[in-house]
Amino acid sequence: MAAAGEAPRPEELLYGEQELVPEAAGWGHEPGSMLSRFDQALLAGWSDRMERGLFRYRLGALPTRLLPGPMGLVAQLNAQRGTQRRPPQPVCSLRQPFNPQDFNFTRIHPDEVLFCLRRAGDGCHAAPDPLLVAINASPLERGHVLLLPEPARGLPQALTAAGLRGALEALLLSTHPGFRVGFNGLGGYASVNHLHFHGLYLPRPLLVESVPAQPLCPPHCFSLLRDVPAPAFLFYAAGPAELEALARDMCRAAEHVAEAGLACNLFATRGDPPAGPGGRRGLRVLLWARRPSFGAKASTAFNVALCELAGYLPLPSEPLYREMTEAEALRNICEPLLPEPELLRLGRALARLLVPEGAAPAAARQGAPRGAGAAQLLPT
Repeated sequence: MAAAGEAPRPEELLYGEQELVPEAAGWGHEPGSMLSRFDQALLAGWSDRMERGLFRYRLGALPTRLLPGPMGLVAQLNAQRGTQRRPPQPVCSLRQPFNPQDFNFTRIHPDEVLFCLRRAGDGCHAAPDPLLVAINASPLERGHVLLLPEPARGLPQALTAAGLRGALEALLLSTHPGFRVGFNGLGGYASVNHLHFHGLYLPRPLLVESVPAQPLCPPHCFSLLRDVPAPAFLFYAAGPAELEALARDMCRAAEHVAEAGLACNLFATRGDPPAGPGGRRGLRVLLWARRPSFGAKASTAFNVALCELAGYLPLPSEPLYREMTEAEALRNICEPLLPEPELLRLGRALARLLVPEGAAPAAARQGAPRGAGAAQLLPT
């Protein structure tokens, strides 16, 4: 019981490794018929807070359409988010420190917290950071939450391995095919400079979940996705045992990206192996390096952050939603991204960082399309 004057402690949802499911229910099933304990707790708590008026607006069914074209872009109209959300904080640096005077997640109302997600220790492996799971008061979709790694620590919006691993485990606790996890870095349209991830249920499958990738350093399942709305570096984990190494490698890659003066965005989803459809599905985690955008973002503009880069377009106005074409969307999405020669140079640098020279025998290549190799992808 909380002492007098203290905020009540949130309910704890304790989970074990056996609840981490690499494969979710397929899109052919009725999603609500196969929800996990995590999904049930999240969606029930989210709906309860909506009924209690804790959001900035009441979210009903959102108009959604598939844009004609090969990229399968999903456009969705959410005008209320554009006009009623809390103004995003201005960002002036990739290394901007946490400022306790600014809005941060220690200031949210206790009732906005759904539960604390904590991994049960097994005595053998270090557990990821516990996560507070809180509503996003300006939601993109039903079930949109914030995953907050120990907010009392006051960490800025920069990836940590323990925090990322916790967020990826949250994704694997869901059995809903539409649950994804994402991260916007500083300069990548992060709205609050306090470490957080987004968890949200999106209504459709996306191309980034199935298109084959070209290997960069295959033993670590590090590849490049090219035939997608926004070319991205792909990290892949076949199961829960690989999450710790994946989170560590992604943080090393993100740090290298920041040292190069670039911002990053991240999108995690279940998907096919790097070679494409045909094998057992696992976890795809996409990392985009992009030119940073500083200052406060405009809530009513088409800002390019994690959702847009992945091919899901939340649009703030009816004319934009009605008139948007795939070609126009792709022009906006690609504007902050690196030209291909720069992207390939960065890919070579990350491959050297993640797998030192001589440590990656050719026989160990995993998930590579037939005939594809790092030398073919990365010309000298």
